[in-house]
Amino acid sequence: MDSILSKLFASETEELYVLDCLAYFMIFMAACTFITLLFENVPYGRYATSRYGFPVNVKFAWFVQELPAFLVPLCLVLWTSAAKTTHLPNQLLLVMYFCHYVQRSLIYPFLIRGGKSTPFASFALAFVFCIYNGYMQVRYLSHYAEYSADWVTSPCFITGSVLWLVGWLVNLHSDHILRNLRKPGETGYKIPTGGLFEYVSGANFFGEITEWAGFALAAHSVHSASFSIFTLIVLASRAFAHHRWYLQKFEDYPKSRKALIPFVL
Repeated sequence: MDSILSKLFASETEELYVLDCLAYFMIFMAACTFITLLFENVPYGRYATSRYGFPVNVKFAWFVQELPAFLVPLCLVLWTSAAKTTHLPNQLLLVMYFCHYVQRSLIYPFLIRGGKSTPFASFALAFVFCIYNGYMQVRYLSHYAEYSADWVTSPCFITGSVLWLVGWLVNLHSDHILRNLRKPGETGYKIPTGGLFEYVSGANFFGEITEWAGFALAAHSVHSASFSIFTLIVLASRAFAHHRWYLQKFEDYPKSRKALIPFVL
């Protein structure tokens, strides 16, 4: 892959400049997405609509759209001169990234039970985003990110790592609860209970937002921050939409539950 990258960029300085531009552009896209989501739900799952293209099988969609977020970074780490992968902070941050996407691309799609098909537009946009973000995050961490030798003992890294771990575990547990809401043969929606769902409607979204916020704090770069901001915008919107939907759908939905942040919001 080094030969491919050398054809795309005249120098490492140019590639780093492009990586920075990609990060700032993602922040700009997060702002545009925020405005769009004030008027429209992200069109997949219960909000899927034929206006956004023909339906794609949900398991196939999740597997294919998330796979580049694993494969592109894997190629960057294994088949390029990944100069920073011998440094402990970079290694730990790469482990955080890969822990999420190994589960999300190679395990999660095959655990899905039922689920509505994904409109092609949502599937295609997610596929492109995973290539974009996977390259940006892992190329920066594996080749350019500079950290001091004691960064892993700094408050930012320790706090960020703990937040990442807590968020990752909450996300996994919440997904497990959602998968097991219906017994075999049952259809329709049910009120999720258990875990953080006792406090918020979007427990899985809270977990993933926390996870990438922790990653951004530990990585301390505009690249990780841009991903965290984008994740916050998209998943917070979805959490609030789910909360409104549950309140309208179920008369007995717990009124004390918040949408995203326990006891607060």
